[in-house]
Amino acid sequence: MALLEEYVIYRGGKPHNDLNSTMDLNDSTSLAELMSRYVSTETGFGVPKDGWRICLAHEFKEKRKPFQAKDVSLTNMIEHVSLGVRYLRWWYRKTQVEKKAPFIDMFRALPLRQIYGAPLGGIGGGSITRGWRGDFCRWQLNPGMYHYKTVIANQFTVCLRRCDQTVYQQVLSMERPPTLQGWNWGYCGEYAFYHALYPRAWTVYHLPGQNVTLTCRQVSPVIPHDYKDSSLPVAVFVWDIENKNDYALDVSIMFTMVNGSGHKDDKSGGHWNEPFHLEKDGESVSGVLLHHQMPVNPYTLCIAAREKVIHQTAFSPKGTCSALWSDLMTDGRLDSPKDSSPPTQKGEEVAAALAVSCSVPANSHNSVEFSLAWDMPKITFGSRERIYERRYTHYYGTKGDAAPSLSHYALTHYSKWEESIDEWQRPILQDGSLPAWYKSALFNELYFVVDGGTVWVELPEDADISGGLRPEDGGLPAQPEVVKDYGRFAYLEGQEYRMYNTYDVHFYASFALIMLWPKLALSVQYDIAGSVVQHDPTERLNLMNGRYSPVKTRGVVPHDIGDPDDEPWVRANAYMIHDTADWKDLNLKFVLQVYRDYYLTQDEQYLKDMWPICQTVMETELKFDKDGDGLIENSGYADQTYDGWKVTGPSAYCGGLWLASVCMMCKMARVLNCESVYQRYRDILERGRAAFDKLLWNGKYYNYDSSGQSMSNSVMSDQCAGHWFLRASGLGYDDYQVAFPKEKICSALKSVFDLNVMSFSDGQMGAVNGMRPEGVPDRSSVQSDEVWVGVVYGLAATMIHEGMIEEGMHTAEGCYRAVWERMGMAFQTPEAYCEKGIYRSLAYMRPLSIWAMQLALNNRPNHGKTTDKDPP
Repeated sequence: MALLEEYVIYRGGKPHNDLNSTMDLNDSTSLAELMSRYVSTETGFGVPKDGWRICLAHEFKEKRKPFQAKDVSLTNMIEHVSLGVRYLRWWYRKTQVEKKAPFIDMFRALPLRQIYGAPLGGIGGGSITRGWRGDFCRWQLNPGMYHYKTVIANQFTVCLRRCDQTVYQQVLSMERPPTLQGWNWGYCGEYAFYHALYPRAWTVYHLPGQNVTLTCRQVSPVIPHDYKDSSLPVAVFVWDIENKNDYALDVSIMFTMVNGSGHKDDKSGGHWNEPFHLEKDGESVSGVLLHHQMPVNPYTLCIAAREKVIHQTAFSPKGTCSALWSDLMTDGRLDSPKDSSPPTQKGEEVAAALAVSCSVPANSHNSVEFSLAWDMPKITFGSRERIYERRYTHYYGTKGDAAPSLSHYALTHYSKWEESIDEWQRPILQDGSLPAWYKSALFNELYFVVDGGTVWVELPEDADISGGLRPEDGGLPAQPEVVKDYGRFAYLEGQEYRMYNTYDVHFYASFALIMLWPKLALSVQYDIAGSVVQHDPTERLNLMNGRYSPVKTRGVVPHDIGDPDDEPWVRANAYMIHDTADWKDLNLKFVLQVYRDYYLTQDEQYLKDMWPICQTVMETELKFDKDGDGLIENSGYADQTYDGWKVTGPSAYCGGLWLASVCMMCKMARVLNCESVYQRYRDILERGRAAFDKLLWNGKYYNYDSSGQSMSNSVMSDQCAGHWFLRASGLGYDDYQVAFPKEKICSALKSVFDLNVMSFSDGQMGAVNGMRPEGVPDRSSVQSDEVWVGVVYGLAATMIHEGMIEEGMHTAEGCYRAVWERMGMAFQTPEAYCEKGIYRSLAYMRPLSIWAMQLALNNRPNHGKTTDKDPP
């Protein structure tokens, strides 16, 4: 176990304080568990020490199931029986009459498959996930629509030759499928491990008995502040080959890929392959184009390499497929037909193979490179009303012929991508005050920016995002410069909760965008701002309360911008749980994000554009200040984020967001020299603070709500969310002492840590949403006894802002350990899990809030002065 020993010695030898010593021990213990079945001593070529690492033979002991109706308590079931009936009727109409997929399917939750790895590709061009065992197993080429199919023929195979004789040939997969039995399957996973530090991943294969180690490095162009290369639908696989024999070897790597994605349309007929060769700027690239000819959203897959390539234009991925295997084994090469394959017949599939060879001298190293690209330049969503052009077409055109150029660019520029990735990650990775688990979590949770059903499209010349209200009337420009220059961006609430730009969740996740791709964050804000002024009087049934109300109310921020199986940006607000007039917290979250984004970007034009929209949404909010105390009241299910938790009167969550928003209005008014507006909101703030303290402060923390009912004094983990945004926006206590006094915030956070964190599951699973003062979880609702990963990361950030760094790190560590190490949910972090047995909504947006922790850490005193040197 040399690999483990090296890791333990390196991490364990540099404790910085008691907490970090404990974390280092936890890191080494966790690595020992995930790597316990690894029997080789090989460490791979250039594999970093930080990241998520797992032996390919590992089996997770904990098996969880998705939340289902049977998991609802009898009390909650009785309380929501009417909602259940309404949902069932809606679900039946959607699935059986309209033949569409519900945006939330309570009857077909995704089962847990503990197999996923880092997704391939850039932002907004579709995504393909390669699992940690090497399988291509999750596909999102049609925008926002997923299917989960492992395409068994998509593999890498190695062939070793010595003195013109093949001595070893193996598919680098542990599978033993019923098809393709002419291939040598069943690689022993105990000789391999996977290591992810997104946007890169490494798979190390030691070849038993051959004294050869292969390291496959997977690189995707996900680069902060890069708005060109980060949009490209392409990835590169670099194979480093270490020959530790005292004789030379000829090594071939074969890449096979099916024309399609494992979907039923792979057999629809009309698909075909063709070879290509492209020489440009003195560099030549060759490969195979796999044309997938569909009536809607056709695309081309492309496998390519820069070295001398021998390719099989087409083969059938059925039967034993022994001819292809024998072809490679004969001389380490493949036949190379010059012609295209004929179009497939209905029921037929076609695949392509690419082989690259190199000589590896004795006791030496060599490498080969492959690229995988996909070109779906024009997209339509489910209703097929409009055609959108993906962002990368700004550079590569919309004709559908970009795959060769994309492949050439990737293979000749990936080293520059890696330089940029290293430059971005190095300061954090070398920060010796940060534990290894955090570094893994921070970068690997970013997978969702690509694999969150993400679309990034060009803004058409005739588009108008203003909602029809021009600047002179208190609205927006038809095409704000940032949207015109950088396009429109949308990502799903989750792969199971299929709504684009769900705003109450984006509130948390947006930290990743504003810190790494701020132009995209601002673009989302402009889109949301334009929708505020819109009004759709169409009456629609709200599933939660059974009432009919307008689809969209003027002056209100929408819940989301639509379902990809319908028409996002056109018919917004797919969610039908609430009347838009009840989403009070969405308006508040808009105001909070506007100033935070201005603070982090210093974009004055953005602030000027957003100012009238902020005033509009706050005027809407003030209608709910029924008693004039400056504090809006909640009613029914008004806390949108916690929509299963009843609220009566002002609450810690919504009330805190309100006070923070009023404070932000004061700050923005001062920046923009609007003194009368400043004075108005200053008065509201003073009244609101007094009411907030009187109604909710109990001497230790803020009560959940002010109703005085039996559960009103529950301890809510997210009670300081408004304060968190003020701190993240650079406001110190001198700026808003009147809103949240420091001693009360610190007391509240300590209560949350003691009760929601340390009194829940031995302090090892993060913070439960609700806890009773006596130290038992609040089980009054479906959501109160859940842990929400993204909320926990936000809570940890709040603690760090207040100097409670050890508590914040411990709180967040519990979530990472549970999700990534015990539950097997890597690259599919869920919205929620309970203490035992249950999870809800795999692959969710909110955990991107971990970047709020990094923002808080960046503000530490003496930040950046303590670093570790790279290990020898």
